[in-house]
Amino acid sequence: MSTNDRLEPLNALIHVYSRNQTMPNATLDFQSFSITPIHAYSDNYIWCIHTEEKAWVVDPGDHKVVEAFLTEHKLDLDGIIITHHHWDHITGISKLTSNRQIPVYGPSHPKIPEVTEVVNEGDQLNIFGLQLTVLFVPGHTLEHIAYFGITAAGQPLLFCGDTLFCAGCGRLFEGTPAQMNHSLQRLTTLNDETLVFCTHEYTESNLKFALEVEPDNTDIEAELSIVQALDTSKQPSLPTSIAKEKRINPFLRASLPQIRQKLTEQFGVSADTFSEDECFAAVRRWKDNF
Repeated sequence: MSTNDRLEPLNALIHVYSRNQTMPNATLDFQSFSITPIHAYSDNYIWCIHTEEKAWVVDPGDHKVVEAFLTEHKLDLDGIIITHHHWDHITGISKLTSNRQIPVYGPSHPKIPEVTEVVNEGDQLNIFGLQLTVLFVPGHTLEHIAYFGITAAGQPLLFCGDTLFCAGCGRLFEGTPAQMNHSLQRLTTLNDETLVFCTHEYTESNLKFALEVEPDNTDIEAELSIVQALDTSKQPSLPTSIAKEKRINPFLRASLPQIRQKLTEQFGVSADTFSEDECFAAVRRWKDNF
């Protein structure tokens, strides 16, 4: 399968425009709204869900780039959704809400007092007709949540913060390997066609690690070529999909026989009897020192 063939499903949705000369962004168009990544810091994406007049943003760590985007596209900010309390996901909230009476949906945590609507597992919110359901996915942090919904045309979408990355997952700053593994495996039960809106551009480095874990996985090798081409043209590698992650993500595949064998070689201890959680923990430890 060629690179163009692999990109075809997303190319049907994407049109590219330049916010400046160095960082083109990709907008995905759906029936009643669009989704655009706003680049922040060195590798963050603040996802903006918007119509031609109004917008919501996900995890706005930097208010300046959000305000610039809103001004450029003449959009009114209607609300904010938050996945967890880390600074690069929340720092922009106070400035964005200082002169706006808008809701801020997110988990309960003392570091995000700006949250006006505390949400938990199973709660729902509606953004431009997209009904999002809250999923509790602890591991990266203890309060981490994700938001899952299906568009009117039947396209499933997931905003997952730092839980799942393309070919990777978030570090375990607070949760246990078992918690994170359970959260990730839960996400794999979503529809394979689910578009996954991660919040960091870690894809190339993640794929290089994935090849160390599974050197014979041709899907990883092909995806790395695609991502390197996107990087050369300054285009984001995201969103990914659940189907793709099942093929290339070592954290979702950690208990497969070929990965158990690599873990045995890496750590010098037989991984044949490891539980699924222990396999995940070993891959996470390997990546932490990669």
